[in-house]
Amino acid sequence: MPQVNQTVDDAEIAKFEAMATEWWDPNGKFKPLHMLNPTRLDYITRQIAAEFGRDLTTALPFAGLRILDIGCGGGLLSEPMARLGADVVGADAAPRNIPVAQIHAQQSGLNIDYRHTTAEALADAGEQFDVVLNMEVVEHVADPLAYLTACQQLLKPDRLMICSTINRNPKSFLMAIVGAEYVMRWLPKGTHEWAKFITPDELYALIRQAGLDPVDRKGFVFNKLTWGWSISTRDLSVNYVTASVKRG
Repeated sequence: MPQVNQTVDDAEIAKFEAMATEWWDPNGKFKPLHMLNPTRLDYITRQIAAEFGRDLTTALPFAGLRILDIGCGGGLLSEPMARLGADVVGADAAPRNIPVAQIHAQQSGLNIDYRHTTAEALADAGEQFDVVLNMEVVEHVADPLAYLTACQQLLKPDRLMICSTINRNPKSFLMAIVGAEYVMRWLPKGTHEWAKFITPDELYALIRQAGLDPVDRKGFVFNKLTWGWSISTRDLSVNYVTASVKRG
């Protein structure tokens, strides 16, 4: 069992602490996530529905599923999962994010279990989930393998983890750092460290080492003409997402 908090990077936590009050401002420092969120949700909901045989046209298709949103921030993914009927735990290592998420959930009439904690602490406590949403977190931790191993331990057998991150190549440096942080100023300078980005093959290898079976990967592609995001089966050059299963 990994030691509690071993993958937390204090410098990374401080970055998101400083931006905590802006989580729900669609034109604030998390504007890129607000723009990406519908595409992320499309992938997530389709993967969960396929894995658990759920009909997304019903009122509460995820009823009975316990979902962990690790690195939940202000709750941009936790709230849609709760609206779909899931029992949601939102966890974040940045303490200032939690009250922001709690207040917004209360205002939205949603019952979400938000906690200031880490994947390692939850695993150490024996928590178990049907789905772990691990979105845009792995590039911010100190030890990706230990972190993914904790996520694996949090899954029940034959259950699903969805993990997204940013590829490491010259294009991702230009788009995710130069473009987003310096040109468009969507994010504060220094939000991302290019050296911490992970290629799809590296992430697949880490997922396997952590004891999970990768089953899918797609790209999230930004179209400058439509000024929107879409899912691509081929283009994983910058943002991408994976699905993996813990075999029982």
